[in-house]
Amino acid sequence: MAEIKLCAFADEAGDSLPEQIRALTENGIGLIEVRAIDKVNVTKFTNEQIKEYKKMLDDAGIAVWSIGSPIGKVKIADDFQIDLDRCKRTVEIAEMFGAKAIRMFSFYGTEGKPEYRDLVMERLSQYVETTKGTDVVLCHENEKGIYGDVASRCLEIHKAVPEIKCVFDPANYVQAGQNTLEAWEMLEPYVFYGHIKDSLADGSIVPPGKGEGHIPEYLPKFKAKGCEVLTLEPHLAVFSSLADIEQKGDESKIGLYKFATAREAFDCAVNTLKDIIKTI
Repeated sequence: MAEIKLCAFADEAGDSLPEQIRALTENGIGLIEVRAIDKVNVTKFTNEQIKEYKKMLDDAGIAVWSIGSPIGKVKIADDFQIDLDRCKRTVEIAEMFGAKAIRMFSFYGTEGKPEYRDLVMERLSQYVETTKGTDVVLCHENEKGIYGDVASRCLEIHKAVPEIKCVFDPANYVQAGQNTLEAWEMLEPYVFYGHIKDSLADGSIVPPGKGEGHIPEYLPKFKAKGCEVLTLEPHLAVFSSLADIEQKGDESKIGLYKFATAREAFDCAVNTLKDIIKTI
């Protein structure tokens, strides 16, 4: 049985890449899911920046596992061509970083209504076309408020567009009113990797294992399936790029647990998760 490898959204520990590298290395984490550096979203990096960042990561012995993109984190009524072009560029960025995966979403403004299903699937299929000829895997993240927010609609996506795999996020299921263990049973065949954050039913973000995401119960199933990578996405403290990844009016409830700095919150999440993994 493969050992679980830890990855992280290190922008939650610090803005600059040196800060992010330091947080990863001091916590013994060898993988990163790149989302933002110096408050700039990964999809906006220039080729020159990517080469510089990759060298810094390589020198530190850290590999890019995934690109934490905002692809599909747009309204279904928005100009799709803009997001499709962004997806094409993100695939190029993933290849330059040597990333295995791209995290993506399935559109706000659908409210899970059946009349949007065909349009959602058509657009997701167009995203897939941008990866043809590459080894990059698109991975759909369940998120409150998008079409694929609950397990049944995530399952629709994976059956209709099987090239898209699943990145499993327990906290997001809790916030969407979905039992995490039931979601796992439905989606287990499609899971490529996982995100780790936890939540209470009221949406409050808490350290891994302290909420209702059933993380201690779910992780043995994750490991038994042969999945290896877990990306920490703690959301335990406000970080600079948080506003860029949330819908206005539906911001994360952060602050139940108090931390002096973003780095302290990040370290807490890492240590809590490591303690859970030791019990598996």
